[in-house]
Amino acid sequence: MMTSGSDEQRLRSLVTAKVTYAEQGATRAVLPAGYHHVHRDVLLGKGRVVFERAAEGLLGWRMHRDSGMSVTASQPTAVPAAVAVLRWGLGPVTSPAPCCVVYTVDEPDRRGFAYGTLPGHPVRGEESFVVRLEPDGDVRFAITAFSRPASAMARLGAPVARRVQKLLTDRYVRALRELAAP
Repeated sequence: MMTSGSDEQRLRSLVTAKVTYAEQGATRAVLPAGYHHVHRDVLLGKGRVVFERAAEGLLGWRMHRDSGMSVTASQPTAVPAAVAVLRWGLGPVTSPAPCCVVYTVDEPDRRGFAYGTLPGHPVRGEESFVVRLEPDGDVRFAITAFSRPASAMARLGAPVARRVQKLLTDRYVRALRELAAP
């Protein structure tokens, strides 16, 4: 998908914006009550090469792009405080999903990041993406999220939004599996 000039303008306006929820960083530990939770942990493959390829694809926004989203980001990689406007939709009907990287994971056998929602996102919450190399050589990918609708209109569409979130999670997994393949 192509990025639009309006996303670049929106990006500039969001650089100093605050996340739209109070529980920043909660995807590291216990997810807060009062939100819809997502936990997904899948096997990507085996070995250091698969791990490195997956981490590179994840941190460079490729997983998001290869899942069918457009990404307009303030940084070429997911680093703390990087702002991104993500878009996904059907044909001309898309919705901006502005977010900010709230933390990164940069360890020898674990890499990833979490982003939190910014004003204009249809939901409020946080989503983390972490690739890890297990001692047995398995490379696993975990997605953890908590979210709730950001407006009355979004609450009306919450059942559809959950289906879309599941679809996007499936697409993220598929895209990262392809990016990680040796």
